[in-house]
Amino acid sequence: MCGIFSIFSRDGEPFPPKILRGSKHSLRELAYRQSGKQRHRGPDSTGVYVIPSEGVAMVHERLRIVGVEMGDQPFVSEDGNLILVANGEIYNYLELSAEIAKKRGFYKPKSDCHVILELYKDYGKDLLQYITGMFAFALYDRRTKEVLLARDPFGVIPMYVGEDAAGNLWVASEMKCLVDTCSKVETFTPGEARFGRAGKLKTCWQFEQPWITDVPSQSCDLALLRANLESAVRSHLQCDVHLGALLSGGVDSSLIASIATKIMREKDPNFRLKTFSVGLKDAPDFQAARHVAKYIDSDHKEIIFEIDEALDGIRDIVFHLETYDVTTVRCSLPMLLLARYIKSTGIKMILSGEGADEIFGGYLYFHKAPNYEDFHEELVKRVRQLHLSDCLRANKVAMAKGVELRVPFLDTGFVNHVMQIRPEDKIPGPLNKFGGEQHKRLEKYVLRAAFADNYLPDEVLWRQKEQFSDGVGYDWIDSIRRVATSHVSDEEFAGAALRFPFNTPTTKEAFYYRCIFAEQFPGESAARTVVRWVPRLDWGCPEDPSGRAQAVHQVNKD
Repeated sequence: MCGIFSIFSRDGEPFPPKILRGSKHSLRELAYRQSGKQRHRGPDSTGVYVIPSEGVAMVHERLRIVGVEMGDQPFVSEDGNLILVANGEIYNYLELSAEIAKKRGFYKPKSDCHVILELYKDYGKDLLQYITGMFAFALYDRRTKEVLLARDPFGVIPMYVGEDAAGNLWVASEMKCLVDTCSKVETFTPGEARFGRAGKLKTCWQFEQPWITDVPSQSCDLALLRANLESAVRSHLQCDVHLGALLSGGVDSSLIASIATKIMREKDPNFRLKTFSVGLKDAPDFQAARHVAKYIDSDHKEIIFEIDEALDGIRDIVFHLETYDVTTVRCSLPMLLLARYIKSTGIKMILSGEGADEIFGGYLYFHKAPNYEDFHEELVKRVRQLHLSDCLRANKVAMAKGVELRVPFLDTGFVNHVMQIRPEDKIPGPLNKFGGEQHKRLEKYVLRAAFADNYLPDEVLWRQKEQFSDGVGYDWIDSIRRVATSHVSDEEFAGAALRFPFNTPTTKEAFYYRCIFAEQFPGESAARTVVRWVPRLDWGCPEDPSGRAQAVHQVNKD
């Protein structure tokens, strides 16, 4: 996982001095400087490729994970006509490499993403149907002066596009590289590819599946569900560096750690996965995480933080996240401290459990779903907005410290399998038709039931959902809300609608984050890249996104 940055002239001609901010800056200098704002994403190397005569600059900030010695980018084809900058991991690159080798006679990929360049030679803009993984990339074809931009189906990898006053196209992994040069900035749509000349890009591929538009009717097969998740975890273990796993003590991260351990011990029976938890002293998550660590015999570390230590980072976390969403900010501050510690251990890749709540209906407010159709529609909405919340947080917080975070639950094949399961089997509460009364039909029942045989201790497998910002310690939410609110006067808050007519903050805490965001990312187009994460108010849910605000939440004190 890395950072990408590109500038493409609207008409394929050299940039005028005005765009380059006077004769002091060359196109190369401009691109290098702007990409430098996301250099934390690629602490291992920076690669720059510039074609001044065509107004093209492409930069790659690399974190070396796969193909450590040969994979520095930008990748350039042998004839110099194709240039690629890519961010992410292509999980089926070994299979693709074998197919390419059959056609070429010999092929050794420089890294997993190098196959994108080779596939373009064979399939052009239609290459997207062949790759599986988390990715965002920009490819330039000098022969036609055309650009291909693409992003993975669920937006695990971030990408933004911008347009300056002259209509030139700018592309970056993080918005901070664009806001001071582009009058228009937008989030590149997940599951989409655009192709054409810089000023005339058209959508050429979109991720499409039946579950996006239709309510599924396929019943759940626990054995098949288990096999598909194990396969997803296996594919996500491909790397050439030391790895670890986040272990919050919830069922999602615990299952990923357990499955990864079983797979790694196929080769090395003595393998011990390095696992990490974060929280305040006596956080609810710690005890559960200890049970799991002992059960799977992982090399476990708890990172205990103080409230003031995390609160000091509010401005930094808004800058790294590029959002003012309350839920995302709350969750991310402890995670930033955790990522910093993990980086200090020398680990560069970690597994995590993001995505399970969206595809299985794990959030506590799903207990309020009135019927199967509404339940499934809400799942689809959550999956399609992952790039605005959980994926955004997971990627940007980890990459702020130069750590790659992988999410097996969001493997494309696994998501498609789970989202094709009928809502009757996934909905929590009395409407669930899959299980009996055992465990009161907890959220994510079928996931838990699929791994009931020797994967986790029962007290963790059947533990109720704790949202990450709650699980690190109940005092955390209360403290950050109180401190953020203290920075906003009644008079300031009364003018919230006038100052922020779009996504008007409804609490002082939200107003405080929005003010910080507006300072760091000025302009309405930047503000419009944010969608607030809130439960379904029309289901009778409270607006506060904390899981503790939901009536079904149980406080476990033991």
